[in-house]
Amino acid sequence: MNLPGPVEDLIEALSRLPGIGPKTASRLAFFLLRSPEELSRNLAEALLALKQGIAYCPICFNITAAGREACEVCASSERLRDTLCVVEEPLDVVALERTGAFNGLYHVLHGVLSPIEGTGPEDLRIAELVKRVQMGEIREIILATNPSTEGDATAMYLRQRLLPLGVRVTRLARGLPVGGDLEYADPNTLQRALAGRQEMG
Repeated sequence: MNLPGPVEDLIEALSRLPGIGPKTASRLAFFLLRSPEELSRNLAEALLALKQGIAYCPICFNITAAGREACEVCASSERLRDTLCVVEEPLDVVALERTGAFNGLYHVLHGVLSPIEGTGPEDLRIAELVKRVQMGEIREIILATNPSTEGDATAMYLRQRLLPLGVRVTRLARGLPVGGDLEYADPNTLQRALAGRQEMG
């Protein structure tokens, strides 16, 4: 039996989201079908507002409100300007900020090097990172990519690019589980990882 077009379209759209397979997408679609119209309208409005009201900071590439010249972190005069923490995704910034243990600046790569998925250095915000370091204000770079094969490969690549620029390059200590994501780590683990960061080499 073929489902009506709008239901099939919603299932297909939902199944494109990470972690949602066809069965979960079907359950969500039928849940929305049974729910009051207000819930679907609120969801649609929130999705539109997400795309219209959010932009990327032109300095660090973290998410920020559309129309701002810089995100809250980059615009703050209270942040350390000589320490830069490099992360994979905006959610990693949220995780680190929750700890209250880091008071420097961030740089969001928007992914990791992954030859299998065809992601190379030109697909990430690496050129912008190098330009920031070349401006001369940064003294230490903390590589806070996830402790995974791709995260480690990205950190090693960045180390090779950044060390010739005369900055100290450190990596988060291995208090984090291998294969895990920063966004799921508890604040205490992230605090220990930040405090115990080590020179790469």
